[in-house]
Amino acid sequence: MLLEVNNINVYYGAIHAIKDISFSVAEGEIVTLIGANGAGKSTTLQTISGLLRSKTGDIQFDGKPIHHMAPHAMVKEGLAHVPEGRRVFQQMTVEENLEMGAFTQPGPAVAPALEQVYEQFPRLKERRSQVAGTLSGGEQQMLAMGRALMSRPKLLMLDEPSMGLAPILVEQIFDIIQSLHKAGTTILLVEQNAQMALSVADRAYVLETGHITLSGTGAELAESDQVKKAYLGG
Repeated sequence: MLLEVNNINVYYGAIHAIKDISFSVAEGEIVTLIGANGAGKSTTLQTISGLLRSKTGDIQFDGKPIHHMAPHAMVKEGLAHVPEGRRVFQQMTVEENLEMGAFTQPGPAVAPALEQVYEQFPRLKERRSQVAGTLSGGEQQMLAMGRALMSRPKLLMLDEPSMGLAPILVEQIFDIIQSLHKAGTTILLVEQNAQMALSVADRAYVLETGHITLSGTGAELAESDQVKKAYLGG
C-alpha cells in the first residue's frame, strides 16, 4: 500500500475528533472519504500531512513511518495536500504560485513541471501573469491543484475541491481529477459532494463523528441504502 493509516486518534483539546480509524490507499487508486460537516474528514488529511498529531497509532507512506515528520519533509517524500479553501498566495501571480509548489525540486526540473501543469490546466497558462487573488473560485482551485502537482507527488490529497463552486465548475474539477488519475496520480479525496466523489472513486470510506462506519468500492457505496439516505438524497 502507498498509504496506511493505522489506529489514529486525534483530539482538539478535550474533543475527540478522530476515533481509532484505519484505512489504506494503494498506488494508482482514487480513494474518497465522505461524510457530513464535522465528521473528521479534513482533520484526517491534516493528520496525515503532519499539521495535526495523533495520540496513538502510526501512518506509513511508501513503506516509511511519517507520523513524526514535519509537513515540509512529507512534501519531499512525495505527499502533497491541497487544503480546504484553496489557500493560494493571493498577491503572487499564477506562475509565482506554481513555482512555490516546486520548492522541493531541483532547479532544472521546474520548467518541465510548469509546462506539464499548463498542459493539464490550460486556463492557468492563459492567466500565468495574473495575480492569483483576482482569479475566480474555480481558477483558484485549479491553481491550488497545479501548485501541489509541481512537487511531483506520489499521492495528491484534495480537501473539498468542489466547495463553493457552481455546478458546471464542479464537473470541470472532477473531470480534471479523473484525467490526473488516468495520467497515473494516486488521489485521496475528501468531499462533501458524495455523489460526485463516489462516481470517480475506486474505493470509499464513510466517516461519521470521527468513526469509519462503512467502506467498499465507490460503486458499492453509491448503491448502499444507508449512503443514499444520508448523503445522496435517496
